[in-house]
Amino acid sequence: MALIWLLFSFGLVFGSFYNVLIYRIPKGKSIVFPRSQCPDCGHTLTAWELIPVFSYLIQRGKCRSCGEKISWEYPVVELTTAVGFAVCAYTAGSLNQLAVRLVFFSLLLIASVIDFKHKILPNVITIPGIILGVLAAVIGWTIPLTESLIGIFVGGGILFVIAAITRGMGMGDVKFLAMIGAFIGPLPTLGTLFLGSLFGSVSGIIYLAITKQGRKTPIPFGPFLALGAVVSALYFF
Repeated sequence: MALIWLLFSFGLVFGSFYNVLIYRIPKGKSIVFPRSQCPDCGHTLTAWELIPVFSYLIQRGKCRSCGEKISWEYPVVELTTAVGFAVCAYTAGSLNQLAVRLVFFSLLLIASVIDFKHKILPNVITIPGIILGVLAAVIGWTIPLTESLIGIFVGGGILFVIAAITRGMGMGDVKFLAMIGAFIGPLPTLGTLFLGSLFGSVSGIIYLAITKQGRKTPIPFGPFLALGAVVSALYFF
């Protein structure tokens, strides 16, 4: 139980950093410099303004300098990371498996939020993610290496064919599912694709019905693949 709460606390801190990555990676900015600032007025945030969730609540969701609203995304990402880390601690059977699950969950979260906001899945996340998935298999911390390699082929191959035929899917999705396959292998990757498609279809129908937009409205697939991967990983991995 102590480990779960420790990982929950670490998750809040890492979630704050993930917000930086989510904001800066699509813009091609350094993730180190400059220090965190208000995106509206450029005010450099103090340590008291960077406490995960707490600062958002104390400031009532507004910048202390200019008074502009702070996106609800920041505390949501922090809390999601904290809960995700706690679940990883609860379900992992060893420290090695815990380390891999934390990395895998982090990659899924960062990539899916970026895709949700910008409709892109950056190579700087998916390609290193594929490499990390293979390395974890090589050192024996996850599935056998052959399953990892087949998972890449199955995940990336299926979506590549779909993308080539329909031309309605980006290569980012292809590499994202290949990354997922590198971590969890072929069968769970097929489960990820099925669940992701199911979640995406249901959510898309509801979204289009509420907003009254047409069927050609682009809806990012990454978040649904990530959700499907989490479910598949908890069941199989």
